[in-house]
Amino acid sequence: MKLVIQRVKSAEVAVDKQIVGKIKAGMLVFLGIAKGDGDREVDYLTEKILQLRIFDDAQGKMNRSIQEAGGEFLVVSQFTLLGDCDKGRRPSFDGAAAPHLAESLYNQFVEKLRSFGVKVETGKFQAMMDVSLVNDGPVTFILESRS
Repeated sequence: MKLVIQRVKSAEVAVDKQIVGKIKAGMLVFLGIAKGDGDREVDYLTEKILQLRIFDDAQGKMNRSIQEAGGEFLVVSQFTLLGDCDKGRRPSFDGAAAPHLAESLYNQFVEKLRSFGVKVETGKFQAMMDVSLVNDGPVTFILESRS
């Protein structure tokens, strides 16, 4: 499982020009699910991003979690995070999980975050989406469950 997280002042995702998810300040999370991912990866990465101290405290230092900052999540599925561009000119997506498994783990990831009482908005799985955001910083991190 691979995540690209961006600290945002706001973000939204639209499908067919209709907004399906929108947040104020918080994290935009792009989520890629690999073959072999399961409950363990979901548990590890949800707890990791909930506790990750990337929000500023009163002194302007990254010292607060999303919950302490009162932030929100926008989670967008993005299988292209698993694209391997090492060989040739076309990315290989052999490492990405099959859509039915990926969708199940994507939903599990979202529900696990929600179980901690934070607001979580989403994109639409397997849809072409337009994602708009206002970066805060910019602050961007890449997290992998297999690191």
